[in-house]
Amino acid sequence: MAAEQLHGLKPWVDGTFAELGAVVDGAYAKRSFLRPARAHGFTVVSRLRKDAALWSLPKPVAPEQRGPGRPPTYGKQRISLAKRAGHPRGWQEVECVPYGEKVVQTIKTFLATWWPAGGVIRVVLVWEEDDWRPFFSTDPEVTAEEILEAMADRGAEEQTFTDVKEVWGAGQQQVRNLHSNEGCFNLNLWMYSLVEAWAWGKGEEELVDRSASPWDSEPRRPSHADKRKGLQREVLQGEIEEALSGLPSKEKIRALAQRLLDLAA
Repeated sequence: MAAEQLHGLKPWVDGTFAELGAVVDGAYAKRSFLRPARAHGFTVVSRLRKDAALWSLPKPVAPEQRGPGRPPTYGKQRISLAKRAGHPRGWQEVECVPYGEKVVQTIKTFLATWWPAGGVIRVVLVWEEDDWRPFFSTDPEVTAEEILEAMADRGAEEQTFTDVKEVWGAGQQQVRNLHSNEGCFNLNLWMYSLVEAWAWGKGEEELVDRSASPWDSEPRRPSHADKRKGLQREVLQGEIEEALSGLPSKEKIRALAQRLLDLAA
C-alpha cells in the first residue's frame, strides 16, 4: 500500500522537485517497498535492523576482464553492524540541525550493499547516550547529516500523530462507515492545526498555567495539550468578559454559569 501511494504521488510531484524522498519507519525497510520506491525515483531514508544482512561493495572489474552477463551487484564480505559499532575506530563528530538547533553527534558512516534495497546504500551508525542506532539511505550520495536530519523530521511527525490520537481522540469516534471515519480524522487534523497556529510565537507563560502546582517549576517545552488548554482558557475568558460587559442580564449570567458547570462536569 505504501508503494502504491508513492506511485500515485509521482505524477503530482514530477517536474516540481529536483529530488524525491520518503522517510519511513523501519517496518517499511523491506524489499516490497524499497525497490518500487527506487523504481519510481524516490530516495528512502529509514532505520536498519541491528542484524541486517549487509555485504561489502563488489570489487570493480576491468572491462577486458569482465565475463558474460551483468557485473556483480553485491560484495562477498558480510558486514556486521554490531562489530562495526563495537570497534573504537572510525567514530567521528558531525554537526547537524535535527530539531531546529545545531548539535554535534557521534557517528560512523560507510557504504554497503543490501539485497532488500537492490544495491548500494549509505549506512549511518549514531551513538546516542548509551547505545547505537543504525540508519540508511538508498541514495549513497546522501550525507550522514542529511540522513540524521531527515529521521529527526520524521520523529516530529510521529509526535504529531500521537497528539492527534491522544489529545483529540482520532480513531475513537463511534461512526459506522469509512467516509465518516475519514471526515472525523480530517476534522481532528484541522483542530490540531488551528491550535498550533494560535500558539505559534506565544511564550511558555502564555500557554502553561501551573499555578495549581507551584512545585512543578521545571522549564520544558509546552505540549500540544498545554496549547489546547491555553486556547480553551482564552476562549472561556472571552465568553465571561462578553457576558459581564455592559449591564449583564440574569439570562446571560445563568447561561454562563450553566456553561461553566458543564465544563466542570
